[in-house]
Amino acid sequence: MLRAATVLAVVLSCAPTAQAQSLASVVTELPSDFAHLISVDSAIALGGAGLVSWPLHNNDDAIAQRLRLDADGTGELFDAGNVVGDGSVQVAGALGVYILGWARHAPRAQRVGADLFRAQVVNGVLTRGLKLAVERTRPDGGSRSFPSGHASAAFATAAVLQKHFGWKAGGPAYAVAAYVASARLTSYHHFASDVAFGAGLGVAAGRATTFRVHRQRVAIAPSVARDHVAVGVTVGAD
Repeated sequence: MLRAATVLAVVLSCAPTAQAQSLASVVTELPSDFAHLISVDSAIALGGAGLVSWPLHNNDDAIAQRLRLDADGTGELFDAGNVVGDGSVQVAGALGVYILGWARHAPRAQRVGADLFRAQVVNGVLTRGLKLAVERTRPDGGSRSFPSGHASAAFATAAVLQKHFGWKAGGPAYAVAAYVASARLTSYHHFASDVAFGAGLGVAAGRATTFRVHRQRVAIAPSVARDHVAVGVTVGAD
């Protein structure tokens, strides 16, 4: 609820006013959201994630072993990420924003809450489908490792907030999403490629859900070197 209240505070401080979002439309708009997965934005997000994930996949075991050796108790610093990135927590936060917006008669908040919720639905369907199709074993021996659902859920939320409010909300949201992704690595629940592709999947879901918001250009430029992998993201208005 604290997360929902924080997002609402950002929403209420931002203009312009949006048209109220009915509860029924939260569901009826989902088919359009899925249809908009077929877009340039999705191609860029998923293509960039794939380009990063591919070289990581070949080194997943080595990276996992290195993280295990270097952890030295610091993994506890990321424990909160395993909670924040949980899909149920993300959905609860989205619904909290919508409900608080309804209670405050704030259409803008209702729209953002609805977009956050639908982004989690779209992301959940995509992530779960891939998990069932790939059936990859986790570093800790568990099942359905690819892609990371925590990472995809957190990045979906970040993509929605960035589209609505720009980087004043998107920057911190993406930082939280990166923290969640790091938590999945340090807790040995996921390989690096699981997290990288999950991030791209979440961005694609968030962008598909917010196609009604003012359009922006998104460019993702992956950089792969021997000792690191980085992704640069540039967003600009049309």
